[in-house]
Parts: sequence; C-alpha cells; structure tokens
Amino acid sequence: MTDLAGFRRLVGRDHGLCVVSTLRADTTIHSSVVNAGVLDHPTTGTAAVGFVALGGSRKLVHLRAHPRATVVVRAGWDWTAVEGPADLAGPDDALPGIDAEAARLLLRAVFTAAGGTHDDWDTYDRVMADERRTAVLITPERIYSNR
Repeated sequence: MTDLAGFRRLVGRDHGLCVVSTLRADTTIHSSVVNAGVLDHPTTGTAAVGFVALGGSRKLVHLRAHPRATVVVRAGWDWTAVEGPADLAGPDDALPGIDAEAARLLLRAVFTAAGGTHDDWDTYDRVMADERRTAVLITPERIYSNR
C-alpha cells in the first residue's frame, strides 16, 4: 500500500505531530517528535512525507549514515505509518536539482504541508537559515495503519 491519503487526513487532526524513527550507528532505534505533512517530492513529483530537521540534530546524523526512516502520525486511536528512503535538502545536504532558492521554498512547503502558517515569511526564512534547517523527504515504500 503506497497511498498517503490516510496519512494526510490524520495530519490535519493534530497539527501534523508525528513520531519519526531513525537507525543509530549501533543499530538501535532513535525516535523523536516532529511536525510532518504530505507534499510532492521536488525532484520526483511523487507524494512524500516531509518534515524539517534542525541542523546538527541526531536525526540528521542518523539519516546521513542510513537514509531511511519511519514516520507515524496519530490522532486519537487512529494512526498511519510510512516507511521508506529519506532524501535531505538543506545547507549541509545537497539534493541534486535543488539549489539554495528551491531549498528555501521547500522548507516553506514542508512547513505548510504539516499545517503551519506564518505571518512573516522573511523572518521564517532567516531563522531556518540561521538554524541550518534541512528538509527531510520520505518516499513511501510501505504504508500501514490500524484502519
């Protein structure tokens, strides 16, 4: 199953709050909470799950070494998990075909896909650059849920 409709539906029910799990070097699982949403991958055009990671975060360290993740969204007792390879697009993670301007706009697209809004996009862009934020895009290989 690779349809993201169920994931997209749940994003809107709880501010896009999700748990993302990555693989540590010692092969244990690292999990953290992010805001994620569904958007078109900027280089393939296929639907992907995206979130923004803080530069220098453990998530990015893990994803650079092992570029796969699982993202779970839940609202009440409903949940959907997406597993797949991760692409990174940010100041420390060049994604072929994505220049600095496209990466800036991608960070905005991921933020809005997760339900975010902003009154001052220039400030948003400056903070994202100052924090070396990176867009993480998970291409679904496996999707499963309790529904």
